Formats: sequence, structure tokens, C-alpha cells
Amino acid sequence: MYLSRFRINTGRPGARRLLASPQSLHAAVMSSFPHILPTTSAAPLPPSEGPRVLWRLDHNAAAEVFLYVVSPDRPDLTHLVEQAGWPAAAAADPDNPGWQTRPYAPFLDRLTQDTTWAFRLTANPVHHIRRKDDEPTKRTAHLTPVHQMAWLLDRQERCGIRICEKPDSKRLLPAGTTHQKAPHHGDRYEVIVRDQRNLSFAKSRSSNTPGRKPVTLVAVTFDGRLHVTDPDLLRRTLVQGLGKAKAYGCGLMTLAPLPATGERTP
Repeated sequence: MYLSRFRINTGRPGARRLLASPQSLHAAVMSSFPHILPTTSAAPLPPSEGPRVLWRLDHNAAAEVFLYVVSPDRPDLTHLVEQAGWPAAAAADPDNPGWQTRPYAPFLDRLTQDTTWAFRLTANPVHHIRRKDDEPTKRTAHLTPVHQMAWLLDRQERCGIRICEKPDSKRLLPAGTTHQKAPHHGDRYEVIVRDQRNLSFAKSRSSNTPGRKPVTLVAVTFDGRLHVTDPDLLRRTLVQGLGKAKAYGCGLMTLAPLPATGERTP
């Protein structure tokens, strides 16, 4: 397994085209692996028990956008450097091809129970509803931070984690219920839901036909702290992803060490 990071040069037209189309960016990511045949469709792959290619965009600032890729094989991002990076700078420095790739297995092997990490996850929180008894269920996005956070909390155990909780003295909002009688946790947990993006795009270039519905999805980013309860389940989450729409930049969770000062165990 490998973890790669590529900084996107947002001033280039090619970069802006990729950032505007999850389908195009997915195709560019998959083109980084010579053994994977190109495809005109970004349809999700069939369910698999093994590692897969995951990617995520981090918009840290207007001109600071990073692409993260987790993959079973080492990628070659030369085409992305030429289209959306700094090719002249990469050519001038043989030791810096324009992206960074590190083996991921050593980090995964070091994960142990009862450790605490900062995490980031971009996901597509959805649920299934039925408006009438005689209708089939339909996949629908969660649209509010309360329901989006509940979606993540419901998956803690199967992911091998527990979201850290704030001490009572730092909780500013009380728990309760929404106007639809759904429970909400106030700010009990050390996690924020941000950067909701409502995406809509054609599934492929050949899909621009009258009456053909575009792909629509809601993506949000979770930033917070987690406690490891089952390292094996967490490793599986990190290499297989979490939730739907993995082909469109959702599902990739990454961990980072907590700051040395103020670190505590929940």
C-alpha cells in the first residue's frame, strides 16, 4: 500500500478543469496505474474485500489544494504534474518529481489499540428511504450536519474507532432532539462537519443525451479526533474506504498524530 500527496496548481486551466469534474479527476487518478485499463465511466467498482484506489481533495486554502491517493501500487503522477502541477520545477529537480509517495504499510502496522489520532474523512453520508409503502427504497443524501454526524457515529464500531468526546466543561451546546424528533448530540464529540459540496455532473461524456439524469451527490468533510478500538477494522477502513461514492473522491480517511501539547486520552 502507498500514500501519495500531490499539490494542485490552481492557476492552471487544466487544474481547474479537473477540480470542476470529479469524473475527470477520477479518470486522471486511475491513469496513474499502468495495469488499470482506462475507462470512460467512473462507475463504482463492485464490492471488494481487498484494498482499492481511494482519493480525496483537501481544500486548505484558495490556492492550496492537495490530492491524496491511497493505492495498492505505487502511482506515476507525471501526467498530473504536466496538466495540473509545476512541470518546470519538477524537471529541474530530479529528486522531486512533483508529488510525494510513501509506503503506507509501515504506518498501518504500527496502529495499536487505545491510541488517539486526529483524522480527516471526506464522505458521502446517505440513507435509504421509502415515501410510500408500495415503493422501493431510494438512496438519499443526509443534508444537515446533525444527520451527517449521526451517520458517522453509527459506523464507529464497524470501523474500529470511537470518536473522542469533549469534557463536560467544554461542551457549549446541549444534546436534545431535532424538530423531527431525531436525537442530536450538541457538541459532545470532538468532530466538526464542514465543506458540504453538492455535486452534479454527467457520468461520462456519452451521457449528455436528452433525458439522461446527471450524477448528483453530497460530499462533506469530517475533521476530529478518534480513539482506536480495533486496529484490524481501522486498517480495513483506511485501505477500503468508508461509505459510497468512492470513485468520486469520497471514503478516504487519513490519520495524523495529535499535537504534543494538550494531548489526552478520551
